[in-house]
Amino acid sequence: MEKKLNIQQFKGQFRLPKFAIPKRYDLTLKPDLSACTFSGSVQVDLSIDKVTNFLVLNSLDLQIHHVSFTDSENKKYCPSDVVLEADDEILVLVFDDTLPTGDGVLWISFSGVLNDHFVGLYRGTYVDGGVKKNMASTQFEPADARRCFPCWDEPALKATFKVTVEVPSELTALSNMPAIQETVNGHLKTVYFEESSTMSTYLVAVVVGLFDHIEDTTVSGTKVRAYCPVGKAHQGKFALDIAVKSLDIFTEYFSMPYPLPKLDMVAVPDFSGGAMENYGLITFRENELLYDELHSGASRKQWITIVVTHEVAHQWFGNLVTMEWWTHLWLNEGFATWISYLVTDRLFPEWKIWTQFVQDTTGGLYLDALEQSHPIEVEVHHARSVLEIFDAISYEKGSAVILMLQSYLGADIFQRSLSTYMKRYASKNTKTEDLWSVLSEESGIQVNSMMDTWTKQKGYPVISVKSKDNNLEFVQSQFLSSGSFGDGQWIVPISLCLGSYNRTKNFLLERQVRTVDISELLYSSDSNLSPSKGNNEGKCKEHSWVKVNIEQTGFYRVKYDDKLAAQLRKAIEENCLSETDKFGKHHFRITRLRADMMLCVLDDTFALCEACQLPFSSLLSLMDVYRKEFDYILLSRLIKVCYDVAHISNDSFPNSVNELKQFFINLLLFSAEKLGWESVSEESHLNKLRRKEVLLALVTFGHSETHKEAMNRFQAFLDDRNSPLLSADTKRAAYIAVMRNTSSTNRTGYDSLLKLYREADEVQEKEHILRSLASSSDPSMVLEVLNLLLSDEIRDQDSLYLLSGISSEAHETAWSWLKENWDLISSKAGFGMQPTWYIRRIVSPDYGVITLSMLSLCSPQNFIVFLSAFNPRGGRRGRGVLRKPPETYIHHDSEAEHRENSDQSKVGGEHKTRTIPSRADQIPSFQGMTA
Repeated sequence: MEKKLNIQQFKGQFRLPKFAIPKRYDLTLKPDLSACTFSGSVQVDLSIDKVTNFLVLNSLDLQIHHVSFTDSENKKYCPSDVVLEADDEILVLVFDDTLPTGDGVLWISFSGVLNDHFVGLYRGTYVDGGVKKNMASTQFEPADARRCFPCWDEPALKATFKVTVEVPSELTALSNMPAIQETVNGHLKTVYFEESSTMSTYLVAVVVGLFDHIEDTTVSGTKVRAYCPVGKAHQGKFALDIAVKSLDIFTEYFSMPYPLPKLDMVAVPDFSGGAMENYGLITFRENELLYDELHSGASRKQWITIVVTHEVAHQWFGNLVTMEWWTHLWLNEGFATWISYLVTDRLFPEWKIWTQFVQDTTGGLYLDALEQSHPIEVEVHHARSVLEIFDAISYEKGSAVILMLQSYLGADIFQRSLSTYMKRYASKNTKTEDLWSVLSEESGIQVNSMMDTWTKQKGYPVISVKSKDNNLEFVQSQFLSSGSFGDGQWIVPISLCLGSYNRTKNFLLERQVRTVDISELLYSSDSNLSPSKGNNEGKCKEHSWVKVNIEQTGFYRVKYDDKLAAQLRKAIEENCLSETDKFGKHHFRITRLRADMMLCVLDDTFALCEACQLPFSSLLSLMDVYRKEFDYILLSRLIKVCYDVAHISNDSFPNSVNELKQFFINLLLFSAEKLGWESVSEESHLNKLRRKEVLLALVTFGHSETHKEAMNRFQAFLDDRNSPLLSADTKRAAYIAVMRNTSSTNRTGYDSLLKLYREADEVQEKEHILRSLASSSDPSMVLEVLNLLLSDEIRDQDSLYLLSGISSEAHETAWSWLKENWDLISSKAGFGMQPTWYIRRIVSPDYGVITLSMLSLCSPQNFIVFLSAFNPRGGRRGRGVLRKPPETYIHHDSEAEHRENSDQSKVGGEHKTRTIPSRADQIPSFQGMTA
């Protein structure tokens, strides 16, 4: 009885007790791919810091068979009780005899099931000679190594790992380190891997399957391999080249060699995420690794580059130096996101990827403008709740504030600091403050005080700028897309230029209000201005536009007073740059800065309009200025704003929807006519991206001529699969046009696409089709498509693609389908990230108010009631809105009650249902705009 009471002390704890620390694991795994089970054993070298009658480690969904402990004197101890606490995911070993301090070895034999939910050691499938066969793979981040073997499953409890696997002799077995020996015994073989460097449990990995591979070597001699489906090794060549080059770049950047003897990349057929940075064995969803010239478009090529460089970056930032606990996850992911763009820019400068970075990180701006947002750095208690913060705040806002910091400190100081950080903390664990400390040492600036305002509080500011004589007044306030006011305050690195990108000023806005004298800029000598004072005054009036947040490196929005806004708009309309700026060695920088200026003005205007801080008419008139813009980033952002305005109009002014769509079409026709459907010889990467996005938009907005051309090209493709009339970049536009012209009374297009899907061998082609199937305007057709997700027709991992393409007309149908089928969906999807795809794409498709933290507070039995509390159409931009606070439907356990006190869970009472009000100045007006 006393021992049972003592066991209670370990229940309900978020972290493991620290009286026993693992140093080394010797792990043997024996997967049975026919029975979909596995067995194994693990020997753990422990250091016991104080005498104890208990050993407490993590275990989940495992059967424990035998346990023993041997101390340094070779005395053997067997536990009197073995307790598995499923709720706490722990294994408690109770010993009658007290275990002494010092070193010892814990031995455990165990078994488990190869699950179908993409976590732990799970089952996947591949096709060999037309026959579907089983394989096995691991996914341990954040807290699922414990599903594979009993372990101290926390990132700070690093150890070395010696892995051995017994597998069918015809299959390939991979782990973090190179294989050093293989022994064959009949139809089975045992593969022994070299002992690893020190690492966290979540980075251990094993893959067993049938693959072909190609390989290359870095300058420093590291062997890199890409493992691909049989017969498709050539599709791994592009990713392999990127990995080899990025390893060399990171070695130079960090002044630290890659720590392992090899790096393998594996395309796993069944994989819930995009990729996982396991130390020395990166696993990928097939679409994220395989590149095929015929079936992969320019956007896929770019995305593979970013994903590969992101995961390779983790080999240093995350694997070599690891966060102490999941609270600091943002630093792992934000940093890897930022530096993946840095390396991509080095590899492909013609892609202008930093300008795209501004576009790609707007998801962080939108999500962080919600009252239900959370800080970048969230206090994580239970490891599994880290899933709540795998979102645009961790990745996009995290990377954006890192860029802001790098821009403020300077690239050289930033790189030097990271090199010092890597050397100081190699093979160790850190907190966010450790990086700030190194940056402060190297720069002489108190980085932590500034960055705490960005990482420890949610939201960001809008900077209001007013012109007063030779002064500019800057006022910061928290920006909320609801239009309400927040009380946040930040230390903001402000950059501005006046009349020319050669005349700049930088300062810190440390208070709510600051007035800045710009006389030195107004009357400075510059190529835009005559040196005589008289001329200065005249030209200042004409050209002294002010642009705040140069190159959009600051994570904030800018609202200009009427005078400054008019001057800036005029500069945009008149392309107000000097001839000397336009030519010569500065041409690329000036082109980029001009795009930056136009991009951020458009983006900020839309956000301010959405928050009712600017009239809707001002946004439409600004959009009209971009009618003949051909820059890819500007076009892409313009199209995204068009989509967002269309979402708003469906709720706020439905009678104007068709007129708005025609306005959007007119904005894009210039580019469409210039681009056409077919690429030309030696066409640029950005031109291919332009074509894809413009055609997709015209099809989505219902341009009849584009629909007609798409249908003709689709028919030509059906007649001849080798037809050049549809490229990888234009297929999706054609497929969506087909589905937009499909209904329950005219199913021909749908049947043709489904046949294409079933016959397709390439994962890239399957993705194109799945992203298009649910785009019909007929809800009954979309319902039929959604029901495919309940069958075996579509791989569970690919449901994400289909869900992302649901048409606006079928939103309520999809909503009803989700509620009616939730039990089946949740059992099929299991646990981890996959169930959230359905919620985010159907309930909350556009950075909506339903967050993972809200879902985590729901007991399964109350989830349907919780869903029923949402109105899928009631809210700005079609986002789901709660009719009642989620607490009304939530059963609170102890952990949930603890989380309820954090900002992250304060979601119900804060949110107010809101659409853009139908004020006179908000209703669209097209008078005076070009037809």
